[in-house]
Amino acid sequence: QVQLSESGGGTAQAGGSLRLSCKASGHAYGGSSFCMGWFRQAPGNQREGVAVMGSDGKAIYAESVKGRFTISQDKARNVLYLEINRTRPDDSAMYYCAADWRLCEPGWRRPGRFDDWGQGTQVTVST
Repeated sequence: QVQLSESGGGTAQAGGSLRLSCKASGHAYGGSSFCMGWFRQAPGNQREGVAVMGSDGKAIYAESVKGRFTISQDKARNVLYLEINRTRPDDSAMYYCAADWRLCEPGWRRPGRFDDWGQGTQVTVST
């Protein structure tokens, strides 16, 4: 079992930036096939995939965040990052880190395919 722990959430003004971190412990995601990524869920909405990165180093983004969000990973430290730029009020949500032992495609948008989840970190963007 892998433990995922997010940090870095908080409050930002519209047009600002935030960087989220996800630390994986218990088992390193490295070498074999894996997919790690970020989902978000606002009250009353379904959990949606935001961005993922696999063992092949390929980053995949939801259309709604392309150009503003950047996902990256530090394999040596088992940390996954999500940089949110030009924040908007509709970015406000609980952001979750997720991971599993398969390549990201196909199906990365489906929360149910991910085995491991963090507890989430809240992002609030004010106008």
